[in-house]
Amino acid sequence: MTTPEPADAPADGAPGDGALARSQAARRRRVIDATLELAAGGGFDGVQMRDVAAEAGVALGTVYRYFESKERLLLEANLEQVEGLRARLADRPPTGATAVDRVVDVLRRATRTQTRGPEATAAMVRALGSARPEEADAVARVSEAMTGIITRAMHTGDPSERDRAVARVLSQVWLSSLIGWVGGVDGPEVVGDDLERAARLLITG
Repeated sequence: MTTPEPADAPADGAPGDGALARSQAARRRRVIDATLELAAGGGFDGVQMRDVAAEAGVALGTVYRYFESKERLLLEANLEQVEGLRARLADRPPTGATAVDRVVDVLRRATRTQTRGPEATAAMVRALGSARPEEADAVARVSEAMTGIITRAMHTGDPSERDRAVARVLSQVWLSSLIGWVGGVDGPEVVGDDLERAARLLITG
């Protein structure tokens, strides 16, 4: 087992630059990676703050310094996955001659990513569904990131209010479909098909 590093010092010194900022970013990265590893093996219940600290090789106080709850930790891990999707789409842009075809490509790729890790996805979906008011900002950031990914697939340039409304509804449909998949109601192919139907109805009218 990795010997835990000491907890980070209070953030009242130099404001996050240089070696300290890099060290803190590396610790936070290890905590997120440890969370996903534990979630992949045991789902929501497999993520315990003390186990995350041990897996990441950091002090328990460091975990709580960055994330005040398990739900917050899983929500931030989910946001990182969505940001990872955004980066992959920048390298491999969505394919399709029309806006709806490109959006469908994005949603199917996002769904494939999530369904490859069922236990971790179940943990993050549960965290989204059980978030408390004090975690609303993290939920909003996940939704905003997914909305941005969808609107960028529609067309270049600034999205219209309608674009954003359509993308927001599609991100909610995506979450709802994932809940059905996690609960064993639907298979992953049904999730993709439902998202395609929703996208074609909303974008093409």
